[in-house]
Amino acid sequence: MVHVSVKNDNVDGALKIFKQKFAKSGVPSEIKKRKHYDKPGVKRRIEKKEGIKNSRRNARRNRD
Repeated sequence: MVHVSVKNDNVDGALKIFKQKFAKSGVPSEIKKRKHYDKPGVKRRIEKKEGIKNSRRNARRNRD
């Protein structure tokens, strides 16, 4: 759980810090993943596509 304390009645600053910590904790992406069920074959296909995309991106970065 993310915990942020408010200092000097600065709620806006605390809210900004909370949003950053919440995003870094991985909760939003986990919620997005668990929103619906994917069959195992579909998961494999998606992971394979992402792996190909990432390898192409890394190859392009390493060329430069």
